[in-house]
Amino acid sequence: MSDRLTAPWAPSLAIGAVSGFAALSSASLVAALASVDAPLPAVATRVINFAPTSVKHWAIETFGTHDKLVLGIGIAVILWLAASLMARWSRRTPTVVPVGVVVFAVVGIVSVRQRGPAGYMGVIIGALVAWASFAWLGKVLDQAAATEEEPVDGDGEVTLPAITPMPLRRWDAPVNRRQFVARATALSVAGATFGITAAGVTHTRDAQIRNAARKLPTIPAGSPDAAATIGPDATVDSRVTPFLTPADRFYKIDTTFVSPRVTLDSWRLKIHGQVDHPLELSFDDLLDRHIVERVVTLCCVSNEVGGDLIGNARWMGVPLAELLHEVGPHDSATQIAMTSVDGWTCGFPTKIALDGRDALVVVGMNGEPLPIDHGFPVRVVVPGLYGYVSATKWVTDMELTTLDAFDGYWIPRGWSKDGPVKTQSRIDVPGSGDQLDAGRHAIAGIAWAQHRGIATVEVRVDDRPWATARLSHDVSDDAWRQWVYDWDATKGHHRISVRATDGTGATQTSDLAPVEPDGATGWHTIDVDVP
Repeated sequence: MSDRLTAPWAPSLAIGAVSGFAALSSASLVAALASVDAPLPAVATRVINFAPTSVKHWAIETFGTHDKLVLGIGIAVILWLAASLMARWSRRTPTVVPVGVVVFAVVGIVSVRQRGPAGYMGVIIGALVAWASFAWLGKVLDQAAATEEEPVDGDGEVTLPAITPMPLRRWDAPVNRRQFVARATALSVAGATFGITAAGVTHTRDAQIRNAARKLPTIPAGSPDAAATIGPDATVDSRVTPFLTPADRFYKIDTTFVSPRVTLDSWRLKIHGQVDHPLELSFDDLLDRHIVERVVTLCCVSNEVGGDLIGNARWMGVPLAELLHEVGPHDSATQIAMTSVDGWTCGFPTKIALDGRDALVVVGMNGEPLPIDHGFPVRVVVPGLYGYVSATKWVTDMELTTLDAFDGYWIPRGWSKDGPVKTQSRIDVPGSGDQLDAGRHAIAGIAWAQHRGIATVEVRVDDRPWATARLSHDVSDDAWRQWVYDWDATKGHHRISVRATDGTGATQTSDLAPVEPDGATGWHTIDVDVP
C-alpha cells in the first residue's frame, strides 16, 4: 500500500492508544457513577460466556485465577491495534473512523444491555470521546499532509508540483511533534483523571455496600449453631497450607469479568416454582431467620490433581433445608435451579439439600460479611458438591423444578449434570523439583472429601510400601484435614506420592483423569533430589 494512502505507523499507534484510553476511562467513569458495568468488562464477560468450553478450560489451566486479567489485557491490545489501524487508514478513507467507532459502540451496547439505559450512557459517552480524540489528534497529521501536498513559492502563492512519473508521497513532510505530543499528553492526562476518579467512586461504593452489611449475628461458641472449635491441633505442621483460607487468598473462579456490585436495598432472593408457598426475602429477612456457622471446604471442578483451586472457610448463613421446608416443595420438584444477578445458572437435586448436610444460604465468611468477589450479599454453599452445580455467588433466584426441565450454565457445555466432590489429597511440602539435604524431613499437605470426611492419608516414597501419615484434628467431615509424614531422606532421586481414604472407606483412585467432565482423579506425585 502506498504511503500516499495511509498515515505513518508511529503517530497512528499513538492515536489508537491515547484515543482508546480516553474513551474507555470516560466510559468507566460514567458507568461507575451509574453503578453499572463498564463497557470493557461487559464485553469481556460476553467473550467468556461465548468462548468454547475447551478454551475456558485451557485458560484456567494455563493462567489459573489470572485468566481474566489475561483476557482483559488481550481485549485492550486488540482494541488498541484496531484503533491504530483506523487512524492509519482514516487519511485514505475518512469514513473509517466514524464507522469503526459506531461498530465498537454497538458491541458495547449489546454487551451492557442487561443494565438498561444507564449502561448505554457509558458506551455512548466513550464513543463520543473516541471520535473527538481521533479528530483532534488527526488534525496534526492533516496539517502535515497539507504542507506536503500544497507547496508554495517564494511569494506565498500555492504552486503546482512538478510533473513526475513517481506518485507524490503524502507523508514526507514531518509531523509537528510538539503539537502532537501536547495534544496526546492532554488526552492521556484526561483519561488518567477519568480512570482514577472511576476507581475512587467504585472503592467508595464498595465500602458503603460492605458497611451496610456489618450486622451479622454473634453465635455463642459451643452452641450447636457455631462452627466446630478450631484448636491448635487443627494445624499439624506450620509449613502446610493454613487450616482456614483468608478471603483475599481464597480462589476465585466464575464467568463474570468484574464482580457484580449489589446493594442491600435492591437485593432480593426469590424462591418459587413447584412449591406451596413462594417466598421473597430481603437481606434483613434472612438475618431474622435461624443463622448457623459451619467450616466447609470448597473446590473447583477445574482443579487439577495437586492444584490450588480450593479453599477452606467458616461460612455463616441460613440452612437451605429450613427455607425449603418453609416454601413446601412439591414431590415433583426434584431440582433446585439457581440464578445469579449476572445471569449465571446452576442446579442440583433437591434431595441433596434435604439429606442432612449443612447446605447454606450464606451471608458471612470467616466472621465478616461476604466479600464482593465471593458473592456479596448472599451466595450458596453445598458441602460435597463442586461449585459449578451448587456454589451460586450473588444468588437472587431459586426455582424448584424437575431434573429434566433445567440445565445449568455448564451442563450444555459438556460438563456432568452431577458434581459430587471426589476424594483427593495434595503434597504441599516439599515442592516438586526441590533439592533436600539428607536426613529427617516432613512430607505434608492436605486431603479432602467433603460430606464424607478423611479417615486416613498414606504416603509412598519410591517403591516402598505405603506409610500412614499423621492427621490433624478432624474439625468437620466437610473440611479438609492437614497431614504430615516424617521421612528420613537418603541420597538420590525420589518420587513421592500421596493418597487418601474417605470416611466411607473408599480410597482415592490412582487412575488419571482430566477435570472434564466431572473432576480430575489420580494421586498427586512429586519428584525431589537429595544430592
